[in-house]
Amino acid sequence: MTQWLRARWPWLAALVVAALLGGGVGAATVLAVHDDPVSCSAVSVASDVLPSVVTVEVTKPDGSGGNGTGAVYRSGGYILTNEHVISDAVDAQAAVVVRYSDGKTSPATVVGEDFATDLAVVRAEDHAEGRPLLPSGDAASLRVGQPVVALGAPLGLSNTVTAGIVSALGRYVPVPSESGRVAHLLDAIQTDASINPGNSGGPLVDCDGKQVGVNAAISTVPNAEGTAGGGSVGLGFAIPMTVAAPIADRLMSDGRADHPVLGLSAHPVSGESGKPAGLVVAGVQPGGPADRAGLAAGDLLVEIAGEPAVSAEQLVLVSLLGKPGDTVSLTVERQGRRHTVDVTLAAPAAQSPSAQPTPSG
Repeated sequence: MTQWLRARWPWLAALVVAALLGGGVGAATVLAVHDDPVSCSAVSVASDVLPSVVTVEVTKPDGSGGNGTGAVYRSGGYILTNEHVISDAVDAQAAVVVRYSDGKTSPATVVGEDFATDLAVVRAEDHAEGRPLLPSGDAASLRVGQPVVALGAPLGLSNTVTAGIVSALGRYVPVPSESGRVAHLLDAIQTDASINPGNSGGPLVDCDGKQVGVNAAISTVPNAEGTAGGGSVGLGFAIPMTVAAPIADRLMSDGRADHPVLGLSAHPVSGESGKPAGLVVAGVQPGGPADRAGLAAGDLLVEIAGEPAVSAEQLVLVSLLGKPGDTVSLTVERQGRRHTVDVTLAAPAAQSPSAQPTPSG
């Protein structure tokens, strides 16, 4: 059972830490250091990174609210976080305040948010003057077993630092919301660094203190009724900066990240050896980009942008990271013959949303 990592004040009131959620919350620092020689020096990383980390506090007009985390991403006070952390500011006109590691605060406004990728950018009114930017690391070069450090405000405890490793790479994590919509954590980094509600939007960094991911969700063991609950069981997921950075830049420039469509749906199939053979096209939207490029139901996609086609999530990633007018090359097999076509992505308003590719088993 996967759940968001945003902390909710009413829930926290029942916990021992409730007394720490007042004005002194910014002063609390918790370090979890592994003695394993392959681990990062959490002390060094914390010293370098915490000045760039903020607690994002969201308060509704009725006084209820919660908190998440963010990091100073660009000069001028632009802070990268999760969409679900600040969703109440958009839906319920809640107030947003960022709390720096030294306890000082600043009101903030939402610059842009994207539910589909669970990313958002807020801007501190004080422009985060004097606060260092958190540099982005090379998420593409991460390896399973590599040590990483997570920083954030789990359960409202600002300046919390935990260490772990990259447990797996390339995870697809669908996270349903209360509204019934589903956000897509694509190419996600799985880590065993302890993260809990309130860590959402906080950075996952490498041993050089560079951000490689945005912590977004955890999986917990459901109870007998199938309800999720509890804290970290070592299954956390972060959005890699290879996905987060281009979306964040679009949110800063345009205030939104409209995702184009390919106009086809497909699902993986296996060959005689049992290994993935590609993606079979299940349907093509009439008049859509794939239709205009000559694709048809029954075609077998064997390569997507030069990479072997093994998962429908690859198509979702193309849509979520692309812009209308971008082209993607698809190598197609039809009746034993292969050819490559360039499909031009279309704006979502140009065709039915049902044409968007969705992951399938």
